Amino acid sequence: MTGNGVTGNGVQGGSRNGGPQNGVPRAATVGVVGLGLIGGSLALRLVERGRTVVAWNHTPRPYDSARAAGVRCVDSLEELAAAGPDVIVLCNPLKAMPDVLGVLAGTIRPGTTLTDVGSVKGMVRDQVKAAGLDAQYVGAHPMAGNERSGWAAADPTLYDGALWAVTVDGETDYARFLTVMDLITAGVGNRVIVLNDAVHDEAAALISHMPHVVATALANELTADPNRNVAAALAAGCWRDMTRVALTDPDRTRAMVEEDAANVETLLRSMAARLTAVADLLHGELASAGVDAGAGACAGTGSGDGSDCGSAPVAATVTGAAVATPPAMLNFFAAADPFRAYKAAERAGTAAHEPRVVDVTPDGWRDELLASARRGEHVVRIDGLRRFAAEVRSAL
Repeated sequence: MTGNGVTGNGVQGGSRNGGPQNGVPRAATVGVVGLGLIGGSLALRLVERGRTVVAWNHTPRPYDSARAAGVRCVDSLEELAAAGPDVIVLCNPLKAMPDVLGVLAGTIRPGTTLTDVGSVKGMVRDQVKAAGLDAQYVGAHPMAGNERSGWAAADPTLYDGALWAVTVDGETDYARFLTVMDLITAGVGNRVIVLNDAVHDEAAALISHMPHVVATALANELTADPNRNVAAALAAGCWRDMTRVALTDPDRTRAMVEEDAANVETLLRSMAARLTAVADLLHGELASAGVDAGAGACAGTGSGDGSDCGSAPVAATVTGAAVATPPAMLNFFAAADPFRAYKAAERAGTAAHEPRVVDVTPDGWRDELLASARRGEHVVRIDGLRRFAAEVRSAL
C-alpha cells in the first residue's frame, strides 16, 4: 500500500463482515482499548449501529455489563490484537499510551488500522512513531464528552450529533484514512473535518483546553472569596454554564492541559491581555466618573486588594457625573457579534446546512480536505474512493 493508494497490505481484506463497499474499506470489526466514558460510549454506539466490537479494559473491568450490552471483551491487549479487527481505537489515558503501543507493536496485524481519541494529536503521533506503528496510524478526536468518567457514565447518545477531527500527515495512507472515515461517518453516524496535527492542537487548546483552565480559575475565585457562600447561593445559569467543565476530575484536566502546554500557554497569555485591557478600560471609566482612589479596597491601611478585609471591601464612591462608554469598550463586546449571530441561527434552526461535494486528488487530498474544513464544511458520508458528501456547518 502506498500513501495515496487503496490497495495492498491487506487493509481491504481485513474486513470480514461485508468487506469493502464500492471499493471503500469498511471498519466492520472495531477493537476498543479502554472502556471509560469515551471508549465505553463508543463501544455501545458501534454495537447499537451494527458493528462488531472487541474491547479490552485495564482495571476495573466492567466486563459483565459490557458483555450484556453486546461487547466482546478480552483479557489482554495481545488477545485484542490477535482478533484482527479492522480498526483498533485507543481510548486509554495518554499517560498509558507508550505502554499500550509497546504491546501492540509486537502483536498488531498488518491489516489493522490504528486510531485514537486523544485530545492532543502531535504528542500521540510522536508516540506512535516511536513505537514503529506510524504506517498504520490515522489520528482522530471526537468532540464529545462531559464532566463524568468511567464505564458507569458510558452512554451511546454521548455521540449524538458529534463532530470528529481526523488528523493526517504527509505519510498517512489513504486506504487507512478511508477506513477511519467509514468508522466515524457510517459506524458512529458522525461528521468529520480533516486536519493536520498542528491545526488541531491549536484549535483544541482554544475551544477546550484553555477554557478548562479559565473555568477552574473561576471556581478558584469563588472558593477564595470571603462571601463565597452568598455568591454560591446566588449562582444560576451564567455560573453553571461558565464552570461546568471545572467539575471534571482535576487530574484529567491537568493532564490534558499539560499535554498541550505550549498552545495553552499562548492562549492564556492572550486571554490575560484581553482581560487586563478591559480592567484598564474600567479603571479609566471609574477615574473619569470621579471614583475615589482606592475604592473597592479595605478601609484604612490594608493591602488594597481586599485580601485582608474583615468583611467585604468598601464600596466605590462616585463623586462625578457619568461618562460615555469609550469606543474600545464598545468594540470589545461588539467583536463577538459574528459568534452571537452564528449561535442564534443555530439555536433557531435557521442555520443553513448547505450540501457540498468534495472531490479529492491522489496527491492533494490532505490539503484539499483541510481547505474544506477551513471553509466550514463537515464530511457526512463517503460517496466514492475520492468523493465525499459534506455540509457547510460552522462558517463564521
